[in-house]
Amino acid sequence: MVSVGEVYDFIDDFAPFRTAMSFDNPGLLVGNREARVSSALLSLDITPAVVQEAHDLGAGLIVSHHPVIFHPLKSLSADSAPYLLAKYGIAAICAHTNLDMAVGGVNTCLAERLKLRNVRTLSEYEDSGLPEALQGETTSEMLPEDFARFVKEALGCDGLRFTDGKRAITRVGLCSGGGADLVYAAAQAGCQAFVTGESKHNILLDAENMGMTLVDAGHFYTESPVILPLAVKLKMKFPDAAFFESKRMHSPAKYL
Repeated sequence: MVSVGEVYDFIDDFAPFRTAMSFDNPGLLVGNREARVSSALLSLDITPAVVQEAHDLGAGLIVSHHPVIFHPLKSLSADSAPYLLAKYGIAAICAHTNLDMAVGGVNTCLAERLKLRNVRTLSEYEDSGLPEALQGETTSEMLPEDFARFVKEALGCDGLRFTDGKRAITRVGLCSGGGADLVYAAAQAGCQAFVTGESKHNILLDAENMGMTLVDAGHFYTESPVILPLAVKLKMKFPDAAFFESKRMHSPAKYL
């Protein structure tokens, strides 16, 4: 069996929790370091369904990307995820923006899924100097609609939105999740496209005016590529414990 603290320390080694962005709330949010577990469930989010999945599997730990407690709790209903974690005695480690920016973290895994080459920093987070966005070259030149279709297939999206930059694409910037405002840095760096998970109307307009193909592939789909590689890392480090990828994590958005 492995302790919750050992799993926390392993993640902290390559994605230090202290490097998270100032607004964030990562870390060991439920449970204690000394608890020992034989299995853990990995998920992008900790929802009540994911907690029940962990309980059904006999997992004593959930490792997630999004914090299960982000804002101070003012109430705690019996069907909420934090309540159910405590009820079932399941610990929760949440690695959020520290994992986004880490080597081998969320953005790195997104770049790998998009088959980008020569991946390097596009923009640094000013408080730490860590890469908050990456850039790289495509394996072949693509037109905007072809590139958007490639992203959809690579990430398994139900659907996505994109602007037509009206230029062939060979260099791509990316920031998983809500990173659309970094499209300006991508344009300055010479990228013809930028992939992210959320975008506002005004940013889509700006991207179009700059001749940028901005691909909004959805928050879930730009971040979920990290879950399986993280599970593999944990299995290699702790071969005596089982690490499962959640089957109940999902994108809540539906497309018609």
